[in-house]
Formats: sequence, C-alpha cells, structure tokens
Amino acid sequence: MLREISEEVRINLKDRLRDVRHAIRQHRHDGGRSNAVPPAAGNSPVPFPLRELEGLLGHAVSAFDDVMTAAETLVPHEGRAAAQPRSFETYFPLRGKQKALAGERAFRRDMYYLVKAMLARKNASADRVHEASFAAVHAAMLKRYPDLIAALGNAAGETDRTAQVTQMCAALVLEFLHQRPLRLDIVEGAAKNLIEAESALIVSLLAPAALACGLASMGTADEPDCDPLEIAALAVEARLDRIISACRATDPVAELTPIFAMLLFHLR
Repeated sequence: MLREISEEVRINLKDRLRDVRHAIRQHRHDGGRSNAVPPAAGNSPVPFPLRELEGLLGHAVSAFDDVMTAAETLVPHEGRAAAQPRSFETYFPLRGKQKALAGERAFRRDMYYLVKAMLARKNASADRVHEASFAAVHAAMLKRYPDLIAALGNAAGETDRTAQVTQMCAALVLEFLHQRPLRLDIVEGAAKNLIEAESALIVSLLAPAALACGLASMGTADEPDCDPLEIAALAVEARLDRIISACRATDPVAELTPIFAMLLFHLR
C-alpha cells in the first residue's frame, strides 16, 4: 500500500510515526517525564488512583517500546547495515529519473541513520530528526551544485576524482548547515557561548556523515573491518576547530575543500 502513494507522503508518514515513537518514549516508567502526581488540594482524598494508573500505563508503554526496539533489529535496512554511507554517485546519479529517485531515497535514509548513529556516539539528544529534512538537503544540492555533480561523474583520473569528492564533501557540510536537518534540544534565549557550543556540536554530528560519503566515494568504505563513520568521526574531531572556522568564512566551500582533501589523503 505504501508503494501506491507519493514519495513525499511516505516520507512524512514515516517521520510522523517516528514522532509518535519519540512521544511514547517520554512516558516510559523508567525514564522520561516524572510519574509523580501533585497532591490534592486541601485534605480531600484523591478520587481516583491516578498514581497507580500512571505507573501501570508507564510499564505498558515501556513494554511496547521494548517490543518495537526488538522488532527494529530484525528489519534489514535495504539489506545493508544501517548507518553505512555510499558514494556520491549513488546519491546523485547523472542520468535517469528512476535512478535520481532511488538516489534521493538512498540519501535521505542513509543520512538519517548516519546522524542517528552520531547522536548515539556523542550521547546527544535532538528535538527531532526527520528524513524529510534530508530530502530537502538532497534537493538543495541538486539545485546549487549541478556543475560539481556533473564534474564528479565525468572525473578523469584519480587526482581529478579526489578533487571533486573533496568539493562534494565541503558542499554537503555547508548544505547541512543551511538546511539545519538536525535541531538539538536548547533553551530559547540561551547565552551566546551556549549557542556557539550547540553550533560546534551540530558540525561535529553532521560533518562526519559528509566525510564518510567521501570515503565511500574513494572506495575506502569497501575495505573489510572498516567503519567509515567511526573513522570520519575521529578525523572531524581532530580538525573540528578548523572546520568550524571554515564554515564561518566568506567562501566556506573554498575553505572547507582543502581540509577535506587533507583528511581524505590521510584516511585512504
């Protein structure tokens, strides 16, 4: 049935279901909101056992969430391990409407799982992570960088290809920051240093996904016992200050490109 409705509706439906799951987790008996019930006004007795009912519902919610978590482990992510990057050519094929649709679908799914993996690695929490946001990033890449995508597909030789891949990494990081697919839990009106810390954390969560795609584009991700996301995360952490500084430059793509070129050179 899901295949008979539009791709946009499918994406939004999945995101809404994830929102429901997120809301359910806030009501687990062992976490989320407190189960405490405020005392009744005056000396009047509580007319209904609200505390006991909340506790019972919390346990039921926890059981449901545990079953859903177990079920997720049994469902393959397109026959591949979740949070595994693919090459830029897979995400941005040059020809064919069906290939373009498949590339967009692969991009938003892979980026969703890569960023979720980075959130778990950093022990960070986000307000929401939606596939639809990554679909917007993919569309923006096609609109802003068609020449770069075409050049990557027609690269002649390893040197030329490496140069194009590094530019794609830089462009993707910049588009991540423009589209803001990841919004962390932060108090409105927070101090400037807290906002800057949040921005740095966002870069540390999103930049590894772009670099991991670069590694996959260079064939590094195909090596046995290789975890491209872990490698990319460690590399970004080592150069995080420079990456953040480049993102704030007048021409961020030009500033980011040599940084990613250096990282890909050492990681290959």
